[in-house]
Amino acid sequence: MRPKTLAEVVGQDELIGEGKILTQIVAEKVPANLIFWGPPGTGKTTLARILARELGVEFVELSAVTAGKKDVLAVVEGARRDWNLGRRTLLFVDEIHRFNKAQQDAFLPHVESGLIILVGATTENPSFEVIAPLLSRSRVVVLKHLDKAAILTILKRAVKELKMGRRVGAEAMDYLAELSAGDARAALSNLELALSLGTEKIGVEEIKRAAQKIVAGYDKAGDMHYDIISAFIKSMRGGDVDATLYYLARMVQAGEDPKFIARRMVIFASEDVGLANNSALNFATSCFMAVERVGMPEGGIILSHCAYALAKAAKSRESYDAWGVANAVAERTPNAAVPIWLKNAPTKLMKDLGFGKGQKWEAGFHMDKSYLPDGVEPFVK
Repeated sequence: MRPKTLAEVVGQDELIGEGKILTQIVAEKVPANLIFWGPPGTGKTTLARILARELGVEFVELSAVTAGKKDVLAVVEGARRDWNLGRRTLLFVDEIHRFNKAQQDAFLPHVESGLIILVGATTENPSFEVIAPLLSRSRVVVLKHLDKAAILTILKRAVKELKMGRRVGAEAMDYLAELSAGDARAALSNLELALSLGTEKIGVEEIKRAAQKIVAGYDKAGDMHYDIISAFIKSMRGGDVDATLYYLARMVQAGEDPKFIARRMVIFASEDVGLANNSALNFATSCFMAVERVGMPEGGIILSHCAYALAKAAKSRESYDAWGVANAVAERTPNAAVPIWLKNAPTKLMKDLGFGKGQKWEAGFHMDKSYLPDGVEPFVK
């Protein structure tokens, strides 16, 4: 069911169409080094194949999971032979983020010379996973999850091609599109599995039996991890309880470490709630301790309780902002002398010199002068 031309591609409207980057590359027949960055099942491999076909160049595919530097060098030798015969080579590297620095370095001279047209695919942020010299010689193209309408179009094409339209009901197709979570490959795989069950009519129950459940595309070390925790914190900051609990549930269902979530709420209680409600820090710390002792799944109730309260709480950045300024001032004046009257005077000589002069050992005692070093101005408004 892979499309063979750009015109057949469903979705990715920001990349394909009049004036869009991939359409321009094909129309002008000017190959470019590209890094396709996007979630699974969005068409990265398919687009690379289409580009090679429509540009009229050789297509070579490597998977960074199984390939090594020796495989890269073999591709380079093949590309050199093709070059001598007047043909260009497009090298598609799937999961390019899995190549280490030395392996990525091996591409550089050949990308630079134009011997290889490099198209890499990654689900991870290329800013962190692709070396800067290679990144600077490539264009990063961002692919997005396909929306439900696009997935439905792909599924309808499939059942029409297979002449199975009468077997798969409209509700089943709709449920299948919802279940795929924007992943066309998952949608087609689940359709194939449902059709293999042997039932005459495929409904929602048959789809459920075939697919079991939606698998969350969540990697504790990947972009989704950071995107979801960021959305969770920003939702608490914005006071949106629905979004707060939704992103919390996403993390819990994906198996995120509950202590990680609780730690972030402890930080939030001081950073964002702060002086607006000083008890929030104690509350969040208690949440961390309770989750640590109770464990999951009941710990989810405790996380939800804390997240709900922090989202609803009044917010103040006053103490956080003051701490930032204090750090900046201290960095500018690392050698400013402590006023002599604030210093201890353990000897008679030091007392005679004015160390600790005027100080009294009394609770709440205050001297009517600045406690800051000379030259350091008050910064808390």
